[in-house]
Amino acid sequence: MNQQASALVTAADISRLAGVTRATVSNWRRRHPDFPEPAGGTDTSPTYDVDAVRAWLSARGQLPEDTPADELRTALRTHPGDGVLALRLLPVLLATARLDGNWREAFPGLGDDALLRWARSATADEADAIPGIDSPAFSADMAGPLRALVRCVVTEGPEAATDVLAERLLEDTGGTGTYRTPPPLADLMTRLLTDSAGDFPASVLDPACGTGSLLAAAASAGATELRGQDILIAQAAQAAVRLRLSAPEAVISVRAGDSLRSDAFKGLTTVAVLCNPPYGVRDWGHEDLAYDQRWAYGVPPKGEPELAWVQHSLAHLAPGGRAVLLMPPAVAERTAGRRIRAQLVRDGALRAVVSLPQGAATPLHIGLHLWVLERPDPQAEPPGTVLLVDASASENRDLDWAAIDDTVLSAWRPYVADQDGFTGAPGIAGAVPITDLLNEAVDLTPARHIRTASRQALRPALLARQASELYGQLREAAKDLTDLSTESDWPPADDRPRDWRTATVSDLLRGGALSLLRTAPPGRRTRSGEPLPQPEPELGERPTLTAADVMQNRPASGTKADLPTDAPLPLIQGSDVLLTETLRVGHSTVARVAEQGETGCFLGPHLLLFRPDRRRLDPWFLAGFLAAEQNVNAAATGTSIVRVDPRRLRVPLLPLAEQQRYGDAFRRLHELRTAARRADQAAEDVTRLLSTGLTGGALLPHGHGSA
Repeated sequence: MNQQASALVTAADISRLAGVTRATVSNWRRRHPDFPEPAGGTDTSPTYDVDAVRAWLSARGQLPEDTPADELRTALRTHPGDGVLALRLLPVLLATARLDGNWREAFPGLGDDALLRWARSATADEADAIPGIDSPAFSADMAGPLRALVRCVVTEGPEAATDVLAERLLEDTGGTGTYRTPPPLADLMTRLLTDSAGDFPASVLDPACGTGSLLAAAASAGATELRGQDILIAQAAQAAVRLRLSAPEAVISVRAGDSLRSDAFKGLTTVAVLCNPPYGVRDWGHEDLAYDQRWAYGVPPKGEPELAWVQHSLAHLAPGGRAVLLMPPAVAERTAGRRIRAQLVRDGALRAVVSLPQGAATPLHIGLHLWVLERPDPQAEPPGTVLLVDASASENRDLDWAAIDDTVLSAWRPYVADQDGFTGAPGIAGAVPITDLLNEAVDLTPARHIRTASRQALRPALLARQASELYGQLREAAKDLTDLSTESDWPPADDRPRDWRTATVSDLLRGGALSLLRTAPPGRRTRSGEPLPQPEPELGERPTLTAADVMQNRPASGTKADLPTDAPLPLIQGSDVLLTETLRVGHSTVARVAEQGETGCFLGPHLLLFRPDRRRLDPWFLAGFLAAEQNVNAAATGTSIVRVDPRRLRVPLLPLAEQQRYGDAFRRLHELRTAARRADQAAEDVTRLLSTGLTGGALLPHGHGSA
C-alpha cells in the first residue's frame, strides 16, 4: 500500500500547508462543494487525505512551493506512529546540528542505507542525554523522514526543525495546566536572580521545566549548569534538545518525571531555582507525600499545590540561594494556605511578591504573581520586611514589557542593595514590615498593602518637595512637546500615493549596503550554517543597551548580567539603526538611530542592529521604513509575541538626497514621540504622588492653610 495515500492531515495542517489561517480553511470547507471529504477524525475535528488536499490546493493555485519545514511535516504525517518518530528524531537533529558546514551540506544527498547507518552511529551518545529515548532504532522505512529532517536542519536551521518536531509531539501529549513562559516574562524572572553586584548564579534548577524556556533565559544570562525536570516526556525531551542547541557549552541535565512524587534531583543543592509550576493541578500527591521532609513550613493542603512547589524549590536551595516562581494570585490570599504563608514570612523565606498585569502569561485573564524566595541562612538575622510591588497598574490592552521591567527592577534592585534605606514608590512598591503581614489573613496581595499605604509612613515636607520637582519636569516636558508640535508643512503627494521600487534587507546585505548584527545566544548560527560575526571587545564595565531602553528611548541601563556568555557581543557605533526584534501583537515596532551617548555600548538581546553604508543609505531614512507597520507585518511571525525576520523587511530604492529628506522627517517624528512620552510620564508621576499625598493627609489642596 502507498503510505502517502493513507496520510491524514488536520485543518491546522492544511492552513500551514497553504500558508493561510484556520478561518480560511473553514471557509473553504463551507463554500466549496468539491473540497475533499473528511477521511477520518471526528465531526468536530475531521482529518483529510493529504494527497486529495494537495490536489485541491494545487488546482486553485493555493499550494505554495514546499519549504524544507513543510516537507518534514508531510514526512511525519505519512509515517505510521509519527508522534513516536518525532521523539526518535530529536537526537538526529542534535547530531546534524553539530556537523560542520561541509558535512551538513552533503548529507541530504546520501543514499538511504548510508543515511540510516550514520543515524544509528551518530545518535548513540546523543540519545542518552534526551529523556524518553532508550536506544535509537532506525528502520528502512524511516529514511524519508530522516532525509527531510536533515534537509530542514541544513537549510532552515536546527531551531526551525525543532519547532516542527515539537508540533507533532504537542499533538500527542494530553497534558493540561502547563504553559510556556513568554520570553519577556522569562527574562524578567531571570533578572530577579541577579545579586546586588550584578552577578548571575552559575547553577539553576527548574523542577517543572516544560520545553526549557526559563532555563534558556538563565543560560543567556550566564548560568553554566542547567537542570530541569518535567512530567511529560515530550516536553522534557524538547527542553534537552533546545538547551543543547542554545547553550552548547553549559552542563545540561534534563529528566522526565513528576518532581513532587519522584524528584530526579533528590539531594541536590543549587544556587537558584526558576519555576512556572503547573496551573490548577489538584492530584499532586497530597496523600502520598503527607510526611515528606520538604514540608518545612507546613504540609500543603490538597487545594494548595503551589505551596508544595514553593517548598520543593526551597528544599533544593543552599542557604542564601534564591528562587523565583510564577504563581496564581489566589495563593497569596486563600484561607487554606495562611499558616504556611505566615511561616514563610516569619522565617524570612519570602522576600518579595510582585503582581503582574493580566495577559502577562497564560492564563491570560488572570493577573499572576511572582514570588521571590530565599533559603534562610541560619547564621544571618531574618529580614524585617517583605518587598511588595504592584506592577499591575501598567495594565492595558497592549502590555508594555519595558514599563513592567522598569517598575519591578527599579524597586527590587534598590531593595536588595539597601533594605533598611529602601523608601519605595507611593502606590507602586514598598517594604512592608513583617508584623503588618502576620495578621489573621496573612494576605500577601501587593495592591492591598501598597495602594493603602500607612498614613504614618508619609512625610508631608518630602512629598511637597517632590511634587514641586515633578511639576517642574512636567512644565519642561510640556514646553518641549509644544515646540515640536508647530510643524505643519506636510504636503500631499499626487492624486495617488507614490510607488517605488524596493529591496529586501537580504538584498542590501548581499550588496554591501548595510550589515546586520545581533547578540545571539551561545551556539546560534545563521541559516547558512555560518557563525554570526563576533567582534572581540573587552567586557570591562561597558553598559548594555537593552530592548527596553530602545522602546523607552532612555540611556543604556543594562549590565553584563544582561548579556549571554561566549556569544557575539557587538558594540554600538554612531549612525547604527536599532530595531526591536520582538513585540507584542498590537504594539508598534520601535526603530531609531543610535544616539551619541550610546556609542561603545554593548548591544543587548532582542535587538537588531543595522549598520548602513552612509554613502548609500541615510540612517533615519532606513529606521523609518524598517519600522513601518505594513513592512513589519509582512516580515513577522508569531501570535501573542511577534518576532521580526529582519531579512524580509523592505526598503525603497531612492537617491541619497531624497533619502535624507525622508530621514529628516522621521527624525522629527521620533523627537515628537519622545517628547510626548516624557510629558505623559511626568503627568502620571505628579498625579500619582499628589493623589497619594491628598488622600493620605500629607498634602492640602490649594486655599487651605497649614493647620
